[in-house]
Amino acid sequence: MATRTLRRRLHHGDLDGKKNEIIHGSMSDSLDEPLLGNYNYGGNHSERYDHSSEQDILDDKKKEQLHWTYIFSNLIQQWTQWLENIIAGSGSVLGRFLPFPSVIQNGRPIYLSPLQEERLRILRERLQVPFDSACLDHQNALKQLWRLAYPNRELPPLKSELWKEMGWQGTDPSTDFRGGGYISLENLIFFAKNYPESFQVLLHKQEGKRAEWEYPFAVAGINISFTLIQMLDLQSDTPTSTAGVRFLEILGRDEHAFDNLYCVAFRMMDAQWLAKRASYMEFNEVLKSTRTQIERELALEDITSVKDLPAYTMLNK
Repeated sequence: MATRTLRRRLHHGDLDGKKNEIIHGSMSDSLDEPLLGNYNYGGNHSERYDHSSEQDILDDKKKEQLHWTYIFSNLIQQWTQWLENIIAGSGSVLGRFLPFPSVIQNGRPIYLSPLQEERLRILRERLQVPFDSACLDHQNALKQLWRLAYPNRELPPLKSELWKEMGWQGTDPSTDFRGGGYISLENLIFFAKNYPESFQVLLHKQEGKRAEWEYPFAVAGINISFTLIQMLDLQSDTPTSTAGVRFLEILGRDEHAFDNLYCVAFRMMDAQWLAKRASYMEFNEVLKSTRTQIERELALEDITSVKDLPAYTMLNK
């Protein structure tokens, strides 16, 4: 609870209140001198000050006040520097729990925890990996997608007319990854493994009145990955969009936030497709309206995870 309170005060810039509380306590414990100077007593049991002039007494009081004001100011400065060092020091125990500004939005600092920073770093590393048809791991991932999509069918060669049935544009799926990279294949695999019913419904176009010229499933998935990357400013040094900043908050609670959001976006895109009675030539328009709807839902209050999004309920149908 104390860490949460300190984080909240740091986030709102309310450092003065905390400084006063802590430093005042430290000073009062260490002081063993009277704040207004020393007194001498003597003569016929009557109390007399060494300074007979009232003006001298006032001058002494002012000197004492200035003296302690100076000490107090120095302690505040030292406390501020100490606090900054804790926040900046990633090796410090407290530094692991205190937030630090990593993103600036509209001139205001956005505080990311070390956990958020690490997950964002990992996600950005995923974005940099292109699909490599010569890479054995990438070939195996493509085969895994086929097995998840068609568990009762024989695995075709990596170049085959059968891949078109999944929604690839040609006989070689590797030629369709140009914009999405390897992460778009990871997204499809995540969708198939974690939400298999929705995956199969979209793959086989099992809901609604479909157009004669349908969108190709796999290629649509790559386009959704690319759209989310742009919408969330994931390739920028400092995300500035509201959706991007809200996503960073969600990422701190769910390391699979991007993949889960991808599944929601795919389901939402298909719903938009049906609502608009769209055909292949209108796919970009549907994708644009899907992005707008996701941005609206991310901007809603009390959204702390992808599962809080209204559209997430579609994945359970």
